[in-house]
Amino acid sequence: MTQPMTYARYLALDDLLACQHPRSDCDDEMLFIIIHQTKELWLKQMIRELRLALAEVRTDQLVPAYKAMARVSRIQAVMTLSWDVLATMTPSDYTRFRDVLGPSSGFQSDQFRTVEYMMGLKDARFLSYQNDRPEARAAMESALAAPSLWDEAIAAAARAGLPISAEVLNRDVTQPYRPDPSVEAAFLEVYRDTQRYWDLYQLAEKLVDIDDAMATWRHKHVLTVERVIGGKPGTGGTAGAAYLHSTLPKRAFPELWSLRTSL
Repeated sequence: MTQPMTYARYLALDDLLACQHPRSDCDDEMLFIIIHQTKELWLKQMIRELRLALAEVRTDQLVPAYKAMARVSRIQAVMTLSWDVLATMTPSDYTRFRDVLGPSSGFQSDQFRTVEYMMGLKDARFLSYQNDRPEARAAMESALAAPSLWDEAIAAAARAGLPISAEVLNRDVTQPYRPDPSVEAAFLEVYRDTQRYWDLYQLAEKLVDIDDAMATWRHKHVLTVERVIGGKPGTGGTAGAAYLHSTLPKRAFPELWSLRTSL
């Protein structure tokens, strides 16, 4: 006889709550694990929303894409707030269990890199961190090989009649995106004639929301790391806060930022 659906069964709570395995007896390690597991769950949802947005922009369904993109930026805001919870852990607290992490690092998160790839921040070097996880690597490779959200937005602008360089439209999408004057000029026209290009204008602003939220997340990440470990190297062989500082200027949709100077 089939058991009736319950809250615990629907959410697979027994499985979910059995996924935390601290390797020390320090209370703060449980917080550390839960914070990062929760981030991975949110990243899973972000990937789902980005896939939907990509499909809709690709088929010129720009208005329906706004919902998925707005949801992504709000998830990012929640993830940023979680750094404040982690920051309740003092340097002394973290030091007590840091050694059990070994070479593991958030730097190795396949889902975070997949999100970056889907946004347009392509860097194939991160694939090697998933050599022991074929499915994770395959997901990253798929996102790396596909047009990003910015590629699709630029293509949508071209279909709307805005002049975009053929070099941009036909570029190798596995490579890092490089800002192009024709893209900035096209979206500058969108911002100057919002009534004519209202759908593209709103699309651009939703993209800026996502980029803004990502920059905010990166900044809060740096502050939290500096608060907890200062300038020490990070786990996994990273440079810690020094590496994180180098990521702060990253923008997935660069022309949407630079065009503002010309308005």
